Amino acid sequence: MSKFVAKRIQNLKPSATLTLSARVKALSAAGEKIVDLSLGEPDFNTPDYICEAAIAAIKAGNNKYTPVGGTLELKNAIISKLKRENNLSYTPTQIIASAGAKQALFNLFLAILNPGDEVIIPAPFWVSYPEMITIAEATPILVKTNPTNHFKITAEELEKAITPKSKLLILNSPSNPTGNIYNKKELQALATVLLKYPNVLIVTDDIYEHIYWGSEPFCNIVMTCPELSDRTIVINGVSKAYAMTGWRLGYAAGPAEIINNMTTLQSQSTSNPCSITQAAATAALTGDQSFVTKMKQEFKRRYDYLFQALSSLPGFEIKPCHGAFYIFPNIEQAIKQLPNINNDVEFAELLIKEAKVAILPGSAFGYPGYVRFSYATTIDNLQQAVKQIAQVLGKK
Repeated sequence: MSKFVAKRIQNLKPSATLTLSARVKALSAAGEKIVDLSLGEPDFNTPDYICEAAIAAIKAGNNKYTPVGGTLELKNAIISKLKRENNLSYTPTQIIASAGAKQALFNLFLAILNPGDEVIIPAPFWVSYPEMITIAEATPILVKTNPTNHFKITAEELEKAITPKSKLLILNSPSNPTGNIYNKKELQALATVLLKYPNVLIVTDDIYEHIYWGSEPFCNIVMTCPELSDRTIVINGVSKAYAMTGWRLGYAAGPAEIINNMTTLQSQSTSNPCSITQAAATAALTGDQSFVTKMKQEFKRRYDYLFQALSSLPGFEIKPCHGAFYIFPNIEQAIKQLPNINNDVEFAELLIKEAKVAILPGSAFGYPGYVRFSYATTIDNLQQAVKQIAQVLGKK
């Protein structure tokens, strides 16, 4: 290792999703026809009214620095959204806008974590959580959840994981990579445990909130238990709901002291998020929401197809889910049927090489023996992918 590399970087893993995305682009540039089911990015165009708001902001000359944590217009739009859709009340001092929900999380971890602090992360988990926590010099505590409970941490598992060093619990619902969501009863059980441990903060990562079709209304832990509001940070953004991944706008809502410290940190790193993006995000949150409903309906249609299609493949075992745009099948039996394939990483490598289909191994999400399929692509692509996978599995 070079003497010029900082210790905090030496064991840091690059993002598995972005690494594979770069590989797929390189293969495509070399003439390979890869069906990419790896990246969590809506394939829809950003709605016109949002783009028009950005163009109007450019023409109006809104290209200067804004307040570090976002314009008052954007903060008020976020506040209105949280009140309207989640019945949560915040003031502008309790809101920060960042360059994506990822930066909001990064800011949060650096602002609250100290060396020796422990962060409880139910596994499987979004790939960046443990790496961000490691950068903040805290310790990720990975709690492997049970597939029979749809990969959700139980109250008993949570209480067992809490120690005097516990500083934070991360909840992500709907989940990346499983697509599962915590219902109100499950959240109430978790809240009952957390109320006994006042030094444990909670972050609820709600970025997939609107891509959800369960029988119960969406609910996060602070909606379920308002008593936890003084130590819960809500993370959300516009990337998934409004097909705005490249615009880079996420936000956090929580206790003013924590948000203020996140803002101070942001002032010394990126400063404000893009001024034009802020205008677009304000329009997204305050404008016509019919696009969100239509996109959700299309994702549900794709889910229905892919769930049935993958369930018919030999060695695939899949549990139903109700949100995000991912399916997370167990492929252990499929691996056993394949010569020279020993794990989910090798299985994913087989698919990209021979089936020309890119997916992610469950090991990247802390859950070996599984793989993640993204259906943020067309039905035609999904059908082609299943056909090509079936052909490869049939040859082995």
